[in-house]
Amino acid sequence: MSGMYGNNSIWQDIKLQFHHGGMVVKLIMVNLAVFLAVKILYVVSFLVNFPEVYTRILAELKVPAALGSLLYQPWSLFSYMFLHEGFIHILFNMLWLYWIGRILVDFVGDRKILPLYIFGGLAGALGFILFYNIFPAFETQRQAAAMLGASAGVMAIVVGTATLVPTYPLRLIFLGDVQLKWIAAVAVLLDSIMLVGYGNSGGRIAHLFGALFGYVFIKNLQNGNDWSLGFNKLVDRLTGSLEKKPRPGPKMAYKNESKMRTQRRAAEPVYTEDKQARLDSILDKISASGYDSLSQEEKEFLFKASKED
Repeated sequence: MSGMYGNNSIWQDIKLQFHHGGMVVKLIMVNLAVFLAVKILYVVSFLVNFPEVYTRILAELKVPAALGSLLYQPWSLFSYMFLHEGFIHILFNMLWLYWIGRILVDFVGDRKILPLYIFGGLAGALGFILFYNIFPAFETQRQAAAMLGASAGVMAIVVGTATLVPTYPLRLIFLGDVQLKWIAAVAVLLDSIMLVGYGNSGGRIAHLFGALFGYVFIKNLQNGNDWSLGFNKLVDRLTGSLEKKPRPGPKMAYKNESKMRTQRRAAEPVYTEDKQARLDSILDKISASGYDSLSQEEKEFLFKASKED
């Protein structure tokens, strides 16, 4: 009973999803965790009657348009792209990321997602800063302007995917099947015509620069220039994951199952034959039906096995 309904089962499921889920799942979980932390901070600051604490911390995490402010908070170039205040804002960003990101993974693999998201977010931030410091129309707003949200990184993934597989169909309510290129084109067109006069000009600029980066990234990839290689090498060094073998995603299909099992056994000599057979069976089940098809006991076994890596 305690194994199935223990107090830590939810936390174990979250850790398992993060550990074994792909990069799209990881990005969504990080964004949601930051969103919850921001909301908890807001509630606490309200209860103790120090709302300026919440305001100050958020100001440090948003990317400012003013170069003088940016000089003192360079981390905001990265922190802003994981930061959301409004529920609708994060909901639509994460839905776009989930729907389109999974399509991109199917075609180029999991290790292109994070570089595209981060570089797209940086492109959006730099475009926002550039416009607000060059064009006179934004001069009066520059000192107070600041931006947050994952939209630029998400737009890089959306437009990048549409560039790679433009005729990929998505089924939309009331419209039926619509090719991905038209969905991306409408998103870019709306951001372009709403750049001024509709509010959130900084966000629209970031969307367009993120979209532009997604297009250029995929075009270079198609020409044999993979901009993600250096980024992934750096991440591998920082996380120590260079020594770890890649884990299969929930929908991965093995072309040579016996060879994969032989390689797994050679790489993981700590398992007994029975344990290895059990692990193979669970991984096969994930491959066929997804992680959610596992029983609680199978999830716990997989969690324990992952900690022995």
